[in-house]
Amino acid sequence: MSGTGAERAVLRLARPYLGRLVGAGLLAAATELAGLALMATATWLLMSAAGRPPLDRLTVAIVAVRALAISRGVFRYTERLAGHDAVLRMITDVRARVFATLAGRRDTAGQRTGDALSRLVSDVEAVQDLLLRVLVPGAAAALVGALAVGGAALLSLPAAGVLAVGLLVAGVALPMLATALTRRAADEVAPLRGALATDAVDLTHGAADLAAFGATGPALRAATGRADRLARLERRLAATGFAVDGAGVLVAGLTAAGVVLAALRAGVDGVLVGVLAVGTLAAVEIALALVGAARQHTQLRAGLSRVAALLDEPDAGPAATGTGESGAPTAGPVPVPEGAAPDVRFAGVVVRYRAGAAPALDGVDLDLPAGRRIAVVGPSGAGKSTLAAVLTAAVRPDAGRITLDGRDLSAYPAEELPRAIGGLLAEAHVFHASVRDNLLLGRPRADEAELAAATRAAGLLDWVRAQPDGWDTVVGEEGGQLSGGQRQRLALARALLAAPAVLVLDEPTEGLDPVAADAVLASALSATPAGHSVLLISHRLSGLDGLDEIVVLDAGRVIQRGRHPELVGVPGWYRDQWLLQEAAERGYLALAP
Repeated sequence: MSGTGAERAVLRLARPYLGRLVGAGLLAAATELAGLALMATATWLLMSAAGRPPLDRLTVAIVAVRALAISRGVFRYTERLAGHDAVLRMITDVRARVFATLAGRRDTAGQRTGDALSRLVSDVEAVQDLLLRVLVPGAAAALVGALAVGGAALLSLPAAGVLAVGLLVAGVALPMLATALTRRAADEVAPLRGALATDAVDLTHGAADLAAFGATGPALRAATGRADRLARLERRLAATGFAVDGAGVLVAGLTAAGVVLAALRAGVDGVLVGVLAVGTLAAVEIALALVGAARQHTQLRAGLSRVAALLDEPDAGPAATGTGESGAPTAGPVPVPEGAAPDVRFAGVVVRYRAGAAPALDGVDLDLPAGRRIAVVGPSGAGKSTLAAVLTAAVRPDAGRITLDGRDLSAYPAEELPRAIGGLLAEAHVFHASVRDNLLLGRPRADEAELAAATRAAGLLDWVRAQPDGWDTVVGEEGGQLSGGQRQRLALARALLAAPAVLVLDEPTEGLDPVAADAVLASALSATPAGHSVLLISHRLSGLDGLDEIVVLDAGRVIQRGRHPELVGVPGWYRDQWLLQEAAERGYLALAP
């Protein structure tokens, strides 16, 4: 996307805050005007005072200097307050939309964590810099320059003409030169920063894997090469900036000299000539701020394009409108059903992650009435986790429908849907916080008795009580202070505490030994409130005999369905896998101490 197109895409989000941004621009112009007037008034006062005139002749100027000095600070503070208020509100919207797009992308295999972090942080900050460091100061400088030329014209038209030429050179020619000199290097900076963020994540979180495959050295060399390239680019940008700034100082001096000569030839009073000289230097200095704005704008182009590309993608979340049971569009978002668990139905659901690839789900039909408990099993890659992602609206189907109480899932507000459908999904994140804080994400107002009930059901309560800090035990980054089984139990306890009407459990006993897995699964199912539905996804077949239905997926299709006794009694994948697992677990128990 071109730089101009990227800016338009980003600035569309600024429309709700246009009034605040215009106000910030006017306050910035008032700040610069107050500074310009302060310099001019102070110069007149000093030069006039040298002639020892009567004090009453200087009184107005003295008061004006004080008033301008105070008002300049007030204007600057108010401008920063108004500008940052508007921009931070807008940035909140931008970051939320960028996060939603990244989270909803299907090509997550090609989306690196570090690059996503770079887009969420440094690239989104480019939007902030575009407004606060480019547009607002640029508009203020243009307005102040025009008023300065008008003020100089009241004293001398030739001097005003020289000032106008100097301001055009400082505010137009030099910014264009700075842009031309830095564009190519600046366009590489944002992608390189994203690549370095990716390197940082890979080298820290993937250190063990890199060491295991002997790839630490090549990874470090690649990261060092990118860091060196970024450093060279930034040094080049800095050197270019110094050169252009030096040219700006030269332009300011030449413009002031030209204004003085023009004013003297026009017969302007000596004191006013001094005022014009100092005012010219101040006005050109304000115009030279456009050089910095242009340089900043050039460096922001790549980041803005990356953000705009995400903003232009279709919304990853559920649409605001959907279709009812009859297929007719609904008028808008409808409230999530309260009270009893809703009926969920899959009808011919198809999901493809890439065009031309085999579907992850291929015409899946599934009924999950209120209070029903269903297990979905099958080999790795069968589509089990995709089915859970579709049910929780993390992935939208390419064909077919998922309905909730007869309405299309997309008809419900995305922010309310987790109250009805949620639970423990694949790779549930554990945050670098206390056990209590991680659990309260499920239900912020839960008391300690509710926390204890959820952790007891997940088999974690004894461990929590054995810790010196109890509920305030910090689990480390990504739960690094916990074992794999403890992390899984903590995530399961959070899901049970949230108690959605439709509880989705994707491999809730992953990382546990067979005995612990059976105990935790039975406890979690018992802790689910009566009338709530459960969709259990598991590679283990033990403990499923009490469920209402078992659905077997393979290559995205339903190949078997029924209750445990029925499936064990007929040839097929389920019976074969059941026999294999039974034999393996008997051998494990026989060898266990």
